Amino acid sequence: MKAIAELVVMIPARDEEVLIGRCLESVLVARDLVEIPVRVVVVADGCLDATAHVARGYPGVLVVEIDSSNVGTARASAARAALSLITADPARVWMANTDADSVVPPNWLVEQVRLADSGTDVMIGTVRPEFYDLTDEQVRAWRASHLPGEANGHVHGANLGIRASIYLKSGGYDAVPEHEDVELVAKLRHVGRAVACATCEVVTSGRAVGRTPGGYARHLREDLVPEMQRTT
Repeated sequence: MKAIAELVVMIPARDEEVLIGRCLESVLVARDLVEIPVRVVVVADGCLDATAHVARGYPGVLVVEIDSSNVGTARASAARAALSLITADPARVWMANTDADSVVPPNWLVEQVRLADSGTDVMIGTVRPEFYDLTDEQVRAWRASHLPGEANGHVHGANLGIRASIYLKSGGYDAVPEHEDVELVAKLRHVGRAVACATCEVVTSGRAVGRTPGGYARHLREDLVPEMQRTT
């Protein structure tokens, strides 16, 4: 397996002027801990606020503005922009995905490179919601259903890594309004080796109203507590 020579970080954003700064700060910390080139791409999709302006204030961040209001299209656009910048063989390029309302840990890219260099093609990383966004009951339910350090294999676009050659072979993100990450991983499993990972957990917003109707916010709002009650 060829060692990873380049990294690209891809972040879709829609009206995230408040949160994207902390996201990019965490990504740049993670970037500085690896010794290979890292390119960061933010796709500001249908934004009515200053998301793009805030993102452009961070050094080395490419900002692409589109108007699709479709997360699948936004992620696909980020991938196209990122891949247009690479110079290495796609088999030696790693695509790290997160969300604008998320904070990645310092070891986020280090761990993904380690997995990729050991033969992993797809990293399915864990996420944790910001507990201060949740009710006490939701926090208890989340803790009851998640063991710290355990890789549960749930797919989250906020913490997903992909070898570029495998991404291209799969056909990439589809232009769907939600669950684009789950659909992509289903395709990736047919062409590459996927590994669930809990060593670089991402913290994401626990807000009650998300950017897509059926996304993580809906799960936290509608499913989290009832699921715990059914199992206790």
